[in-house]
Amino acid sequence: MPEKLVIIGSGPAAWTAAIYAGRASLNPLVYEGAISEDNRLRGTLPLGQLNLTTEVENFPGFPHGVHGPELMMNMKTQATELAGARVVTEDILGVDLSSRPFVLRDSAGSSVETHALVIATGASANYLGLESESRFKNNGVSACAVCDGALPRFRNKPLVVVGGGDSAAEEATYLTKFASVIYLVHRRDKLRASSVMAQRILSNPKIQPVWNSVPEEVLGNNTRGMTGLRVKSLLTQESRIIDAVGIFVAIGHTPNTRLLNGQVECDAKGYIVLMDRFRTFTSVEGVFAAGDVADATYRQAITAAGMGCKAALDAERWLAEKGFH
Repeated sequence: MPEKLVIIGSGPAAWTAAIYAGRASLNPLVYEGAISEDNRLRGTLPLGQLNLTTEVENFPGFPHGVHGPELMMNMKTQATELAGARVVTEDILGVDLSSRPFVLRDSAGSSVETHALVIATGASANYLGLESESRFKNNGVSACAVCDGALPRFRNKPLVVVGGGDSAAEEATYLTKFASVIYLVHRRDKLRASSVMAQRILSNPKIQPVWNSVPEEVLGNNTRGMTGLRVKSLLTQESRIIDAVGIFVAIGHTPNTRLLNGQVECDAKGYIVLMDRFRTFTSVEGVFAAGDVADATYRQAITAAGMGCKAALDAERWLAEKGFH
């Protein structure tokens, strides 16, 4: 018997979709992802990126902030206990959207059929790939200024932003509200950001460009976390140490759409294209997308949750129209 609705993902978009779908009596099945070393390295373990964030201060309803793992576990608990969602702790490795019902293949070697599908697999931040970077993730190393920039450890302290595009410019501009100084490390001698963004950050007295340079090692200790960054000049090959308590890596994101194998329309960067920017319909009827996997602009927990709500409502109405009650 095919499922009415399968949701792939375990971040705010997925659990919100599960809550709304469960309350609509769709009995949703959620594939939250497998607990594996590969998922750990890619930042795609169950409960999503927020589960790796210590303090979340910008999610409504928590006047004193909330720990990321606590927020995500509460979402999952609400989806399962209040809305009756069922959870499978496996990855979906591939999908066949060419026939109906759709067929999904998971990492345990099982297959499941479903009439409707919500893809909420998120987008993984691109990191530098340094061993020392992994050591200090969430203890000085971040890929989201809006998420973490206002935390006490970063306030009135020197910070580093790595990158040269619009994302790096936006991160650096945002961080000027909190940092004492921002070192903008870029491997070239000019920014790739738009001229307006580039002019804005380079004219800011808090921002000091570090041109033609690349990070070599994040420095720190278990007690204080990150304390500095060693960078190498690509011109002289000489290294220097920048004293800083945080580094924000802004070199883009990679949407987690590999499992789709090109069966759903995506843009040049890999983000799922929504057929109507106010809805969650994809290029395949019966397949809906929510959260960062379809959002290259905002990438926030609250916007992902909102999209998860919309995806569940869109799926419910589509299933009703097709007679799957």
